[in-house]
Amino acid sequence: MEPEAHARPAGPVPEGRVAEEALAYHREGRPGKIEVRATKPCSSARDLALAYTPGVAAPCRAILEAPDRSFTYTARGNLVAVVTNGTAVLGLGAIGPTAGKPVMEGKAVLFKRFADIDCFDLELDCRDPEEVVRVVAALEPTFGGINLEDIKAPDCFYVEEQLRQRLAIPVFHDDQHGTAIIAAAAFLNALEVTGRDLEATRVVVCGAGAAGIATANLLLELGLPRERLTVCDSRGPITTARAGEVNPYKARLARDLPPEAATFEGVMQGADAFIG
Repeated sequence: MEPEAHARPAGPVPEGRVAEEALAYHREGRPGKIEVRATKPCSSARDLALAYTPGVAAPCRAILEAPDRSFTYTARGNLVAVVTNGTAVLGLGAIGPTAGKPVMEGKAVLFKRFADIDCFDLELDCRDPEEVVRVVAALEPTFGGINLEDIKAPDCFYVEEQLRQRLAIPVFHDDQHGTAIIAAAAFLNALEVTGRDLEATRVVVCGAGAAGIATANLLLELGLPRERLTVCDSRGPITTARAGEVNPYKARLARDLPPEAATFEGVMQGADAFIG
C-alpha cells in the first residue's frame, strides 16, 4: 500500500533549502519514513483467532517439523535486515548508530519502493566486529537476507566474511558490492565503447576502503590480469614493500613495483582507466 501523499512541490529542492526541507520531510506526519502494516485481514474475532492464538500454533508446529517452512508461513522470505553500527555513514563518518538511523530507514524505503522487499533497520550499539557478527548471526531466524551498511573498513570485510560462513541466508555489504557492481558495469561498457581488450587494459583504482577494494576484487574476477591492476590508498600505490604496513585486505592487492614507479604519478603514466 502506498503511503498517504503529502502536498509537496515536484522538481529539485531549491539551493540552500535542502536541510530545512529534509528535516520537515522526516518530521511531518508520522515521524521517520517507514512503518509495519498487516498483510492479512484482522477485523474480526475469527481473524484474530487465526493470526494469533489458537490458530497460530498450526504454522508454528509446521515450521518445527521443517524449518524451511518459515518461508511459506511467515514474512521471512521477503524480509531483509539493514544493519549498521554507524562507524562509516555516507560522507558523515563515525556518527554512531542512532544518528545513522535516518540513512538505514532510507535504505529500507529504497528496498520497498523499487523492489517491494520489506526491511527492518537495525542500528547496533557496538563497534567490536566480533560483537556485530554475534548479534547479526543470532537474528538469522528472523530474516531472509542481511544487508550490511555503513560499517567501517576493514571491519566490514571481516564481518561479511564471518556471516557468510555462518549463515544459510544471503549476506550483502552494500558499500562494497553495490558500488563494485556499478563501477564494473561502467568499466565493461567503456571497454566496449573504446574497443579495448580487458586483458590488455591497465587500471588504477584510487581508494582502498570498502568500495575500492571490492571494485578491485571484482575486476580481477572478471578477468583483469593481476599485473595490470594498481590500487592506491592515501599514502600512494599499495606495493609489496608496504604489505606489512596495511590491513590484510589491502595486502592481497599489493603489487611489486620499483621505488621510482611507486607513486601516484608513476602508476598513472600509461594507465588506460582510472576508477576513484
